[in-house]
Amino acid sequence: MIIDILTIFPDMVAGPLRESIVGKAIDRRLVEVRVFNIREFATDSHRTTDDRPFGGGSGMVMKPEPLAAAIRCVRARTPPPVVVLLSPQGRVFNQELAWELSRQQHLCLVCGRYEGIDERIRHYHVDDEISIGDYVLTGGELPALVVLDAVVRLVSGVLGSSQSVEEDSFASGLLEYPHYTRPEIFEGHRTPEVLLSGNHGAIRRWRRQQSLLRTWQRRRDLLEQIELSSEDRELLTEAIQEEAEN
Repeated sequence: MIIDILTIFPDMVAGPLRESIVGKAIDRRLVEVRVFNIREFATDSHRTTDDRPFGGGSGMVMKPEPLAAAIRCVRARTPPPVVVLLSPQGRVFNQELAWELSRQQHLCLVCGRYEGIDERIRHYHVDDEISIGDYVLTGGELPALVVLDAVVRLVSGVLGSSQSVEEDSFASGLLEYPHYTRPEIFEGHRTPEVLLSGNHGAIRRWRRQQSLLRTWQRRRDLLEQIELSSEDRELLTEAIQEEAEN
């Protein structure tokens, strides 16, 4: 998979690309990530990438010429990319969208700045827009890294095992169950006995029940989006009753 990032602040994204899962995926050549400085596509001596908005108003707007030139440069590569603008006006990013993007061979993530980009770029040069949430950031670099991290870990071979991906929060539409590790007792608090039992069936049942309960407690909107089996409903009802009794 190829992921290109277009930005006027390449140093903002360069560091994280060398670390953790993403860095290892790049080293193993499972993913190729290229960072393009949009300023290099400006033609004036000052490498200008922004200008005042027509019609007046505060702030600056990213000029269309450098952005268009950068996108055309990336589009010239085979396979051509899906060009994604990180924008508060885009589709809200979630796990389903991460899976959708992970199936692409080539992505181009465009990082906006200032008050936004010239609308003609959005209309004629961008294939999709993605938002990572309803809040304001100074630019698209951090959202681009969020999208990249979520997508890269879904690329075949990156995590080494499909089980980790399948058990992630949101992978099944639910929040993930609680995790415990050594020591068995920490500050007087014990690890649930079922996790020490060696009974894999009981462990799977407990984890599913805890996942259902945690989603019910924290994100009931997610439960409304999935169809629970009769067993799931029984597990959830049992867990809610136990919580009430405790």
